This record gives sequence, structure tokens and C-alpha cells, in this order.
Amino acid sequence: MRAVYFQRGEALGYTPTEDTKAGQVVALGTRIGVAASDIPANELGNVHVVGVFSMTKAEGEELAQGAAVYYDSAAEAITATADGNTPAGYAASPAAATAATVMVKLLG
Repeated sequence: MRAVYFQRGEALGYTPTEDTKAGQVVALGTRIGVAASDIPANELGNVHVVGVFSMTKAEGEELAQGAAVYYDSAAEAITATADGNTPAGYAASPAAATAATVMVKLLG
């Protein structure tokens, strides 16, 4: 098999079925991306799949640096609970139980 270089892969093309705002987390099957800009429904835009992002954290959870984290789409928050949630990456820095956000290194 021969492979031909296409792109760096830090952002990928994404066509949402509904309007998507810049910074909105979107589920991409077995991982998440973050909308790079506003993307109208049914139009091609870009989502970041590499990088570190500050994201809303589930209330009361303490996350250690390096802990695997998941996106809970119902709560629109990052959690340590894998069951029923989409892999997001890992905690890029520790987050106290009282913290509202956590720095997340996307899976890439």
C-alpha cells in the first residue's frame, strides 16, 4: 500500500447537522474535537483534534494530571467516568474537586 501525505491533522474537516459555535465540543465517534469557528448546519468547517483546551469539569470530581478523561455530552462536562461517555484525552494539569474547569489534552 502506498500512502500520500494529505495534511498535518491538527484540525479536520467536519460537517455538522446543526449550527455549531466556535469552541463547542463535538463528538467524533471514539473521540472529541473542538469547533475552530462557527460552522453552519450542513456546511464544512474545521474542528481541532490536537491541543490543550480549558473545558467545563463535572462538579465534585478531582482529576490528577495525566488522568484519562471523557466527555459527558448530556452534562456537557469532562469526567473521569468512562461508561457511556466519549474519550476526550487526559488532564493536562490537576483539577481540584472545587474547580469549574480542567485543562484537557485532546487524544489527537
